[in-house]
Amino acid sequence: MALSVSAAALLGIIVFVLLKGGYVRVGSMLACTLFGFTLAATGLAPFINSGLASLAGLISSF
Repeated sequence: MALSVSAAALLGIIVFVLLKGGYVRVGSMLACTLFGFTLAATGLAPFINSGLASLAGLISSF
């Protein structure tokens, strides 16, 4: 749970910076967000979560 909250906060900050900097427009941000919610409802969600968890473990080992 803490990992998903931290990942969501980090990704939210990244999206905010990209949106503020003009690299990403509002329409494409909404499309990516909706795609993420749709992807989370599929059978790929456990694989994505385990991949993010192993990536976080790799980063924390440094």
